[in-house]
Order: sequence, then structure tokens, then C-alpha cells
Amino acid sequence: MNAFSALADDTRREIVRLVAVNGELTSTEISQNFEMSPPAISQHLKVLREAKVLHMKKAAQKRIYSLNNDGINEMEDWLLEIKEIWEKRLNRLDNYLLKMKREKLHGKK
Repeated sequence: MNAFSALADDTRREIVRLVAVNGELTSTEISQNFEMSPPAISQHLKVLREAKVLHMKKAAQKRIYSLNNDGINEMEDWLLEIKEIWEKRLNRLDNYLLKMKREKLHGKK
């Protein structure tokens, strides 16, 4: 599963938001923010970890989660690519509209 598929779920997006705000959270701290069972949250954390959105480290009996820059950077790169494509399209449209306006002002068809 890729990062975008993993983030299609509302609960997983909220988990990522919590971790981003707090820097690091244990699985227990994360699950305390939801009205679902700890095993259900664990499944969401597994999906986010496998999609490289979250990084997990073990400290004794605790599992501590933080954002995984690799997954976040991959999503950012894709979004920037799409934004660049869209901006080029908008620039072409803007140029076309300016050309049409100039032609209208100068009486050309």
C-alpha cells in the first residue's frame, strides 16, 4: 500500500496529524485519542508503517511512532509535480486569454 492509499482513511489521517503535532507518540498515547480498541489502532499503525508514512522504534515494551520523512517526501514530491503541471496549464490559459483580449482590443479576429 502506498502513502496515499494509507491516508485515504480518516482515522489514519488523524493519527498522522497527532504524531505530526506531538513529534513522537507511543501506540498507547495514540489509541487514547480514539474510541476504538487498541488492536484496531494497531492495525492502522501497521498500515501507516508499511506505507512508510510513520516510523516506529521500540523502547523496552513501548512502540514509539514518528513521521517517516521518506514517505512524507515521496508524497510531497508527487504533489509538487502535479502542482507544476497544473501551473503550466494555467499559465497557458492565461497567455491565451491575454492574446484574445489583445486581439479584441485591436479589432483582430
